Amino acid sequence: MTAHKLSILDGGMGRQLARMGAPFRLPEWSALALIEAPDFVSQAHAAFIAAGAEIITTNSYSIVPHQIGAARFHTDGEHLADFAGRLARAAAALAPNPVAVAGSLPPLFESYRPDLFDAACAPEILAPLVAGLAPHVDFWLIETQSSTDEALAAIAATAPTGRPIWVSYTLRDEAGRHGPAELRSGEPVAAAVALTLARGAEAVLFNCSQPEVMQAAIEAASGAVTASGKPARIGVYANAFAPEPASDDPYAGISHMREDVTPARYLDWARLWIRSGASIVGGCCGIGPEHIAEIRKLKD
Repeated sequence: MTAHKLSILDGGMGRQLARMGAPFRLPEWSALALIEAPDFVSQAHAAFIAAGAEIITTNSYSIVPHQIGAARFHTDGEHLADFAGRLARAAAALAPNPVAVAGSLPPLFESYRPDLFDAACAPEILAPLVAGLAPHVDFWLIETQSSTDEALAAIAATAPTGRPIWVSYTLRDEAGRHGPAELRSGEPVAAAVALTLARGAEAVLFNCSQPEVMQAAIEAASGAVTASGKPARIGVYANAFAPEPASDDPYAGISHMREDVTPARYLDWARLWIRSGASIVGGCCGIGPEHIAEIRKLKD
């Protein structure tokens, strides 16, 4: 597998906005600040850049019908995506060092719910997101994907733009989990990575899952990348969610954060992931600028 230099992603936008005092609630999540107080979004991007992030992600994760409402998405979805892209690009332009902008394309029908994916409706949701973000992003980050069906639909929507495509999967991470790494759909990671690379992705990442399950996924992905013969990259950005039971209500409450996922401990995990084959590392929900600053030390 081709060796790559380490690239540092930003951390979790939603929780950072909440910590900064931005408007933040379910179901809108991080989209609420974009709509009501966009200066907070710019400040969050700037905080991650100051901490050492070399890639910032557009605040477009929650611009989907089930979070902002179908009517608002129909009238404002493309505009909000464009606005999210403009804010990220402006923050990158102000950075003292080169910073890339990743265009976030989220799960379209709910996070962690591969059973809710609707292939027939996916293109009409993806189209305004891609159109709004495309002028502002350096590459696509199709993230928190629970199944290959979700990811392949987004790949098909973004491929015509000609920009590089990264796909990030979320993993089964229930407490005490052992055994082979699997997507939340139950698909084996190695098979998912092989299919994703065959469809044109240049990097495969794993995000919004417990840090403890990431190494097994990296090892499985490394084998698939080697078998593919492609110079693909592997990345990780774990979350700090406390394990909680499955629920049919995605808005039952805002999840608690683990107190033990400190910046120093996260750095230890990052070192492990890099040794295992990751060359892109950042953070997801609950991972803030202080965690990214620790990872940045790996490049000093």
